[in-house]
Amino acid sequence: MNAIAQQTEFLSWKIVPARLDALQAAWFLGFEPHEIPMLIAAGLLKPLGHPARNSTKFFATESLEQFRRDEKWLARASDAIRNYWRERNARKKSGGRKPKASASQPTL
Repeated sequence: MNAIAQQTEFLSWKIVPARLDALQAAWFLGFEPHEIPMLIAAGLLKPLGHPARNSTKFFATESLEQFRRDEKWLARASDAIRNYWRERNARKKSGGRKPKASASQPTL
């Protein structure tokens, strides 16, 4: 089953499980799956418990439902994703390094 079919099936469920993994949380909130780690890093989403960095993260459906209805939270989440990409693209343009002093300026 492809991802779109899985997403459609998930969104058609009448009863949603009490906890969702990152992929399901993304579908539920209307974000892309790769954006969930950005929201966690920005402090806008908190996984249940204390998962290890490389383990599956689960989220409470109750909390996600509140976020889904909160226009201010959605705006902050969208801004956090935009800021992530703006900063990443700025690093890419600068080569990932801090700008060096110009050669025409003498160093003391």
